[in-house]
Amino acid sequence: MSNSRLTQLSRVLRNNATPQEKKLWYQLLNKFPVRFHRQKVILSFITDFYCHQAKLVVEVDGSQHDEEENIILDQLRTEKLEMLGIKVLRFTNRDIDYQFDAVCWEITNHVEYRIVRKTIDS
Repeated sequence: MSNSRLTQLSRVLRNNATPQEKKLWYQLLNKFPVRFHRQKVILSFITDFYCHQAKLVVEVDGSQHDEEENIILDQLRTEKLEMLGIKVLRFTNRDIDYQFDAVCWEITNHVEYRIVRKTIDS
């Protein structure tokens, strides 16, 4: 799929976010101290949320990600993103629904760690 098609699709996905994606966006990520993007195109993938400063992708996975074929595709996608130095965090819809504070804590800790580590390494 071409980049322009992916960009168009990412707009559609932004406008049709799942309830869990909306919750994460409106209750945490849109007012986070460092900027996150929704439905960001990276390589040939559309990531749910991406923080460039921390090189961090946050994915919110529905039940379709439990299917064997999708598990394999998710692993390959994660490997390709990690080859770019991007950390991928995956949370299920259930995580967002029932462990939201823990999800927020984990995202915050990863962002802080990756930004501090990058500063120290520079």
